[in-house]
Formats: sequence, C-alpha cells, structure tokens
Amino acid sequence: MSKVKIKVSLRAIFMSYVMLSTGAIFWLSFYCQSDVDMHSNHNNPYLMEMLNKDHEVRVNELNRRERELRENEQKLHRLSINLKRLFPNGGDRLDETLDEALPTIYAITPTYTRPVQKAELARLAQTFLHLTNFHWIVVEDSDAKSHLVGNFLEDSGLSYTHLSIATPKPYKLGENDPSWLKARGVEQRNIGLDWLIKNTGADEQGVVYFADDDNTYSLKLFEEMRQTQRVSVWPVGLVGGMRFERPIVNADGHVTGWYAGWKPNRPFAMDMAGFAVNLQLLHERPEVRFDITAKRGYLESSLLEKLVTMEELEPKADRCTKVYVWHTRTEKPKWKEEDKLIKLGHPSDPDVEV
Repeated sequence: MSKVKIKVSLRAIFMSYVMLSTGAIFWLSFYCQSDVDMHSNHNNPYLMEMLNKDHEVRVNELNRRERELRENEQKLHRLSINLKRLFPNGGDRLDETLDEALPTIYAITPTYTRPVQKAELARLAQTFLHLTNFHWIVVEDSDAKSHLVGNFLEDSGLSYTHLSIATPKPYKLGENDPSWLKARGVEQRNIGLDWLIKNTGADEQGVVYFADDDNTYSLKLFEEMRQTQRVSVWPVGLVGGMRFERPIVNADGHVTGWYAGWKPNRPFAMDMAGFAVNLQLLHERPEVRFDITAKRGYLESSLLEKLVTMEELEPKADRCTKVYVWHTRTEKPKWKEEDKLIKLGHPSDPDVEV
C-alpha cells in the first residue's frame, strides 16, 4: 500500500466517523424536539395517541441507528489500529499532505497519444506522489479524453483534473516534422490556465508550473518553487543544444540576462521547464495566455512579458547555479519485430495496454 493509499484510508476513517456521529446527533435532536411537541399537545387524546405511536417508532429507529453507529465505530477503531500497526508514520504523512499553510502546486502537463505516453506519465506520477499539496492538470491534445489517460489518472493516487483540446491543424506538427518546427502543447497549457482561473480563488495560495511529460524532475525543484511571489526561475539541463541554460544572476541576486546558446537576447530566453508563476498573479491578469502564433523560441516570452519584468524575477536553485530539471526525451521505440507481425496479420494483442 502506497503512502497515498494510507492518506486516503485515514481520511476515510475520519470522514466516516464524523458523518456517523453527525447523523446520530441529528436523530437525537429530532427525537427531543418531537418529545417537546408531544408534551405541549397533551390535552388532545387522539393527537396524544398518534404522537405516542410516532414516538415509539422514532425511539426504535433511534435505537437501531445507535446500534449501527456503535458497530461502525468498532469497525473503524479496528481498522485504525491495523493501519497504525502497518504504517506507524501514516498520521504524520496525512498531516504533511493536508498542510494548509503550504501553497498548492498546480502542474499543467500537455500530453498526446504515442507509444511511450503511458510510460512518460507513469515516470512523472512517481515523482508527484512524493509532493505535498499538489494538483495535476493533465490536458490531452485531442478532441476527447482517452480511456488510457483517464484510467491511468484514476489509478495514480494523485489529485488531478483531466482535460482535452485538440491543436488546430495549421499549428500541429506533422509526423516527420522536427520537434522544434512548431511549439507543442500551447492550446493545452492555455486550457489548463482557463481551468485554474475558473476553479481557484483569487486569494488562494498557489504556484503554477508547466511540467511537460518528457522531462525529469528533482523533488528539490518543487521545494524551491513553492514560495514563488510572482515568477521564479532556475536552470534547465540538457536543453538548447547545451549542457544547461540558465538566468544570469548578479551579485545583488537579480536576473540580468540569459545564458543560452540560441538567441540569448530574447526577452525570456529560457525553456518552459525553467519558471513557475504565482497563482494570484494569474488571477490579477486573468486574460494572459500563451500566444500560439509566437515565433519559434518566443512562446515562453509571449506569456511572461505580460506578467513580469526581468528585474522582478526570483532566482532559485542557489542563485541559478544548481540544475533540478532536465529536458530529457524518451527514445522512440523500434518496433521492427512488431512491424513484421503486423504485415503477417498477427499483431500483438491490442487489448494489452502499454
């Protein structure tokens, strides 16, 4: 049983106890009020007889409910003891997971159908399971949500929202196009922002991060970004044809430029994985979105220019000297043997989800 399952079980115990106890209190209140009404009408014999019968029915029902409550309390108590025995630190983990003092991290992840999609999402989910106060917004590049992604998220143990929107054809990469030709995930990130504006409060403490499904993330990255006031920034490894790209930070701790191999004079010359935005800042400017028509390499700038200046950026990761996120890519599978089976009319079982 995972730590998330512990969290769910303990929360279920608590909520069940509260609901059962509350139900008993309501029945007691109802009974007492009926008793008062009965005594106030004692001068009417017919009414008294009806009230006595009704009173007896209610007392019997209350006794039955009380027995059920006692039995359920005993079951919950035994379950609680077993959980504590199996997972002695489960309560501590629950407290950490429900820490209201910590801002919530909202990660928006665009994804699209491909052979490695589920593998990529699985790797990402294993990282996110370690995080406290976290919500995952997964957006498929599709007209409809797929069963594969929906089932995966349901089984992930994470708090999530599942959305979908198809990229317009003029902006969609062709099968043989190089990955840099057109920006992927623009509409998906934007609909994720739409959801956040509609479903979170303007005063909610939160941070928004654009977590692509093919990157690799250190847990330290999320510790760094959680206290973002406006926009926080950090280096990204294995990107732009270089070992890393990063903001240039002066002795006073302010960003003054960009260490990047390609067009370092861009307004915000960094990768999508290199920044996070305070949720309240997005609520202050609810119309701000990524520009799908932005020139190559300027997609990040199309959003950030409307939110912050370079001087307002908050350098993280030890003044941008540590790398906590890597722009990795999973190799496209080589299916030579599978292709042979397909030509023979005997492909591997399509009901086995990979």
